[in-house]
Amino acid sequence: MKKLVVTLLALVLVFGLAVANADEALIKVGIINNPPSESGYREANVKDMEQVFTAENGYETFFFYDKELDPQLDAASQFINDGVDYLLISAAATDGWDATLEAAKEAGIKVFLFDRMINCDEDLFEAAVVSDMAVQGNVAVAWLVAQELDEYNVVHIQGQMGSDAQIGRTNALDEQFASGAMNKVVQQTASWSEDEARQIVESVINSGEAFNVVYAENDGMAAGAVAALQAAGITHGVDGDVIIMGFDCNKWALRELLAGNWNYDGQCSPFQAAVIDEMIKSGIVPQKIVISVERGFDARELTQEDIDTYGLGE
Repeated sequence: MKKLVVTLLALVLVFGLAVANADEALIKVGIINNPPSESGYREANVKDMEQVFTAENGYETFFFYDKELDPQLDAASQFINDGVDYLLISAAATDGWDATLEAAKEAGIKVFLFDRMINCDEDLFEAAVVSDMAVQGNVAVAWLVAQELDEYNVVHIQGQMGSDAQIGRTNALDEQFASGAMNKVVQQTASWSEDEARQIVESVINSGEAFNVVYAENDGMAAGAVAALQAAGITHGVDGDVIIMGFDCNKWALRELLAGNWNYDGQCSPFQAAVIDEMIKSGIVPQKIVISVERGFDARELTQEDIDTYGLGE
């Protein structure tokens, strides 16, 4: 009996050590992202991260979601204090990260940026897997210029101010306003909110000022703008009175293009997790900045195959 008890105790100790060693083998990762409620794009991005950075895939992962800078900085500092091995960041704002990233570097924590860039020295992060938001803006505005309207009276609905997506999608349009090629009817942030975008467009409609373009920096805000137009009986989309432009390429938004209700949607790929996972596991960073390949879609050229291939969500 005594021998049996000793044997059982030995087995328990061995099992306990095995579990402890297994836990120690997990790579500790802190992921800072914007909340999935932000947009269909963000929902897909969050899902992608949560499906890759799992215990089954070798990670002990801590997630934090907020669309404001200060809470993100606080979360990053906490992850650094907790001793994560890697810090993955989709920044709410491009500026203000230097001190935090310096602290991570001093602690020996490797930082990967995803989705959005940060304005900082490249020595402060291992790699960035991101969209080129400036290219997205340039492609969209080039498409708009190519429509050769007699005049451009633009309602510009911006995303979260200071974010890489907002800056990149704004700059090309600002150049048109500055040159006088397009008229800025209103330029206002809706912070990615469909309801706020609807209210902005309702206000413009009530003012009586003429406009023929809505340039919304994500699909949700474009949908809010369309809701205001429909309530006022204003036609939109292909052959309508108002051109509708969005970004992200949610399937539901692309279906609006296919139906002719919208005119343009700019692609923004949310899938960065597998690329970062490979860099972490292999220890190889083939290039400092990895840019997702993206494009814009014109309602007159879009196909169902495009929706099936490039659309996000259901």
